[in-house]
Amino acid sequence: MGTNMLIAWIVLLIVLVVVEASTAQLVTIWFAFGSFVALMANLFHASVWLQITLFVVVSLVSLAATRPLVKKFTKRSRTPTNADMVIGKSALVVEEINNSLATGLVKVNGVTWTARSSDNSVIPKEATVSVEKIEGVKLIVSVNNT
Repeated sequence: MGTNMLIAWIVLLIVLVVVEASTAQLVTIWFAFGSFVALMANLFHASVWLQITLFVVVSLVSLAATRPLVKKFTKRSRTPTNADMVIGKSALVVEEINNSLATGLVKVNGVTWTARSSDNSVIPKEATVSVEKIEGVKLIVSVNNT
C-alpha cells in the first residue's frame, strides 16, 4: 500500500504542477504543495489516513492563507479614460465608413476618430451616428434613427 500511495502522490504532484504551469493564473499550486507534504509523509512511512489528512489540511491552509494576497497582487484594474465619455454620444461622419475597405472617420466632441460600423453597413459622409463602444482606438458606431 505504501508504494501505491507513493506513486499516487508523485503522479498527483506532477499533474498539479503541469496544470499550474499551463495556466495563466494560480489555480492548483496550493494542492500541489499539499501533495508534496503528503509525499514527504509517505517517505517517512506515515499512515495513509495521516497522508490524506496532511494533504487536505496543508492544501486548505495554504489556500486560505495566500489566496487573498495572490488576488490582491494579480488584480487587474481598469483605468477609466476620458475616451469613455464619447460612448453614447452623437458623432458626425467626416469620411465614409466602410468596414470592408477599412475606412471611416467621425468627429465627436471636436476630436476625429477612426470609426467602424457596428452592423457592417456603409455609412455615408455627413451622416450622424451614435457611438456604441470603443475597440482599441476605433469607435464602433451605428446610424442614428432620429
